[in-house]
Amino acid sequence: MAVELNGALRPSFDLKSAQLPVLSMVLRETNVHALIDDLAKRLVDDPDFFDNDPVLIDLSHVADAAEEIDFSALVAALRAHRTVPVAVRGGNEKQMADAHALGLTAAPDIVPARRVEPEIREVEVPVEVPAPLADAVIVDKPLRSGQRVYAKGTDIVVLAMVSYGAEVIADGNVHVYAPLRGRAVAGASGNTQARIFSTCMEAQLLSIAGIYRTIETDLPPELAGKAAKVHLEGEKIIIEPV
Repeated sequence: MAVELNGALRPSFDLKSAQLPVLSMVLRETNVHALIDDLAKRLVDDPDFFDNDPVLIDLSHVADAAEEIDFSALVAALRAHRTVPVAVRGGNEKQMADAHALGLTAAPDIVPARRVEPEIREVEVPVEVPAPLADAVIVDKPLRSGQRVYAKGTDIVVLAMVSYGAEVIADGNVHVYAPLRGRAVAGASGNTQARIFSTCMEAQLLSIAGIYRTIETDLPPELAGKAAKVHLEGEKIIIEPV
């Protein structure tokens, strides 16, 4: 039993709220076997893409489907690829109940904020790129697949290539003045104003404040292999040319 020096009892643990980055898997169809095949094909070149990442299964696009979802097979496949399914959202009553029976908790649905569209006028403005913090972590050697660098409480500046399968993480901004072909995570501690910059955008995955975007298809010509910046707009990762 934990006891303070003055004799008062001290609890052995505390319960506090926490914010953790969660990867969202958005189902586009109910055929789980097809999904498992597609997932295996996507990861064939990078079997270590996941590293026990928590996963939320988003059913919002299949909530009206009449077919049942084989959650048991889906959860088993996700675990086999080194992810940890923890929650589900957006499904109908039956889907949510089936998922809950396998231990998945119900996550709140995202309610899009109403936005009043302002009048848009074309105005030329200079592009502002914030300078890295003075105490930023500097990486001047290429990062190979499997390597990971984390800049706690500051920015990270990478002066060499981030290879496919490598990962750069920062509580602040991520600056890559070379090809970015791996994974870049900015605002890791929850800073939604964090940014990602690269002089050659070829990223495998981008994340800001726990919101992820995998680059599943080739980027458009104005972005692929070009200088680009990344920011968060609501719950969406936005990539723009610099």
